[in-house]
Amino acid sequence: MKFYIATDHAGFALKAFVKEYIISLGHEIIDLGPDSDARVDYPDFAKKCAHSVLDDKGSYGILICGTGIGISVAANKIHGIRAALCHDAYTAAMSRAHNDANILAFGERVVGRGVIESMIDAFCNAEFEGGRHAGRVAKIEDGCSFGSDID
Repeated sequence: MKFYIATDHAGFALKAFVKEYIISLGHEIIDLGPDSDARVDYPDFAKKCAHSVLDDKGSYGILICGTGIGISVAANKIHGIRAALCHDAYTAAMSRAHNDANILAFGERVVGRGVIESMIDAFCNAEFEGGRHAGRVAKIEDGCSFGSDID
């Protein structure tokens, strides 16, 4: 698998560990920055990662900020991105199996290294199940509106 990784300053310290782990699994990883822990704005790096994933069909992304919330919200503004904020192996596996997630997001201040390894393993080993989930993912991709017509 090929991964793009980006963080903000709050996720920077964990990036080297994640890159090393991905490489140890035999996967490729491309670092999109930042290059230091100097303050940066996470939307800029979420956008960079999201567009890299979209431009490189079949690739995936990893996004890290302090909590994972802001960077995942920003990435999900890009049409075609399904960034999943995960906290454990189960949520990482389900993000792929049920939501066809193409970006794994988490918070440096929220999860430890052992949990991160298990999330990456689960994300890499899970496959989109399709079936009943395919229609839901298609609705996300179509930009469905959540108006009063929803039961």
